[in-house]
Amino acid sequence: MDGRAIVEALEAMEVSVSDVAVCVRRGTGGPAAIGADPLRDHADACLDGLTALSRLEARLAALKVHLAAGYATTATAVAPPAGNPGDEVAQQMSVVAEVACALTVSEGAAARFLAEAATLSTDLPLTLAALEAGTVSWQHARVLCDETSGLDPAAAAALEAHFLDPDAPGAARGCPAGDLVPARFRAKTRAWRERHHPVSIEARHRRSARDRRLEYLPDRDGMAWLSAYLPADQATGIWNRTTAAARALQGPEETRTLTQLRADVTAAWLLSTAHLTTTHGTGAVPAGSAPARAVPAGAVPSPAAQVLVTVPVFSLLGQTEEPAVLDGYGPIPASMARRLVSEGATSFLRVLTDPRDGAPLQIGRTSYRIPKAMRQWLRLRDGRCPFPGCNNHSLDNDADHLLAWSDGGGTGITNLAQPCPKHHRLKHTTPWRPAHATRDTPPGWISPTGRHYPSEQQTWEPPHWPNPQSGQYLQGPHDWPEPPHWAPSAAA
Repeated sequence: MDGRAIVEALEAMEVSVSDVAVCVRRGTGGPAAIGADPLRDHADACLDGLTALSRLEARLAALKVHLAAGYATTATAVAPPAGNPGDEVAQQMSVVAEVACALTVSEGAAARFLAEAATLSTDLPLTLAALEAGTVSWQHARVLCDETSGLDPAAAAALEAHFLDPDAPGAARGCPAGDLVPARFRAKTRAWRERHHPVSIEARHRRSARDRRLEYLPDRDGMAWLSAYLPADQATGIWNRTTAAARALQGPEETRTLTQLRADVTAAWLLSTAHLTTTHGTGAVPAGSAPARAVPAGAVPSPAAQVLVTVPVFSLLGQTEEPAVLDGYGPIPASMARRLVSEGATSFLRVLTDPRDGAPLQIGRTSYRIPKAMRQWLRLRDGRCPFPGCNNHSLDNDADHLLAWSDGGGTGITNLAQPCPKHHRLKHTTPWRPAHATRDTPPGWISPTGRHYPSEQQTWEPPHWPNPQSGQYLQGPHDWPEPPHWAPSAAA
């Protein structure tokens, strides 16, 4: 790290410290205090101070990255030439040990930090610049390090640019990366990585499916962990069906939490023979699966839980292998989506996307009643609870009017949202209010202090079009001189 970079980093930090100092003086009634309401100004100053401190923390993290990368480079340069591979490993161990002692962390944590610092310094310049500017946090930077791991330089640069360069082709819309909580940002980056990975998702899924397993781990206090590594459609179906059954058991007399009910329902289904139907000794199928049919040895039926699967129309027709999207999970192989549709899994609601821009085109449903169709469209539009950072999946949320019916609000898609029960209560019991929504974007939220916090948006991408002449895929209709005559219309 050169002297100029150090000076620039320190100057940026001085600005952040100055911002924090102003907020502290406002909050303590100092010369910078403003407004006629000291309590309101104190509250605003505390929130402004927290925001300024988060920027300062990001800039400190960027400076640590520069210093760590600089030390590693310098230590390697001044070390004597390695006579054999063992000497080189010893030199690396020495660098890691020195950083671990300087930061008072374990050598494992120091090794990971040095690896992340090297990645940010050499491979992710946009991420490091955003960290220096305080527009993303250290957690966001680590997400990008993780999700670009294993990608070639071009693919890593494309993923980084999609989220951090607003001028990149097809840049992410909605919330800026730094406005998403790290867990949601990881979900967005993982989904984009799955769709754009240089290795086909079909090939990666086939390889990973061979590792499916059930794991058991004893724990303290007479407890143990039971976990399963399964294909996404099976795991999502099991989770949503368990949630629905747990919700049905809730009531005024029920003292168990939803989390406890999920565990009890799962244990009851797995341990009670009354909840299992054995077919010709070939396997056990949960009761209530529809239709009940023989299951060949080793086969697993399509889940009987209600799930949205969004399928690009050409992918459904088998003309491309573009991934579909499973509600609550993300991209899945096209073959998995086609199987769900072809097997007639009535609990899976098929969603076709427009071949021009990837937007929803048609949603399958078993009822023509408008309220049910609107609830399905809400699930498709929002994906999850629209409160910023909430990860509650759409199946477990409530349909709610933004402007109450009694206040003149209509039952149109732009006046509806699907908050989770927790944030639904927040709306009705506190001054928190959802903001404006559109047909394609969920509402943000306005806090009691008047601040607006945007909601995460679904990521729709133009699908790959098949080229009937060459057999190659095209990125979208803009690649054609004019739309082909066989392209499905919006009314299809």
